[in-house]
Amino acid sequence: MPDAASIKARIEAAIPGAKADVDDWTGGGDHFRATVVAEAFTGLSRIQQHRLVYEIFGQEIGGPIHALSLTTISP
Repeated sequence: MPDAASIKARIEAAIPGAKADVDDWTGGGDHFRATVVAEAFTGLSRIQQHRLVYEIFGQEIGGPIHALSLTTISP
């Protein structure tokens, strides 16, 4: 089962230069909240930014990661 630290590490590894802050939203280990700041988001719509992050996790979203609430920011 993923945890906040592993989700943070995967986001930062997959998106060069990204900084992520991830919290276990409910304490149950399956609902997470993440704020991700990345140059890679520049010029992308909010939907494209979120897709970029969700693609990292593929089928885990809706499975082991029941929910991942995102705030994405381009510096």
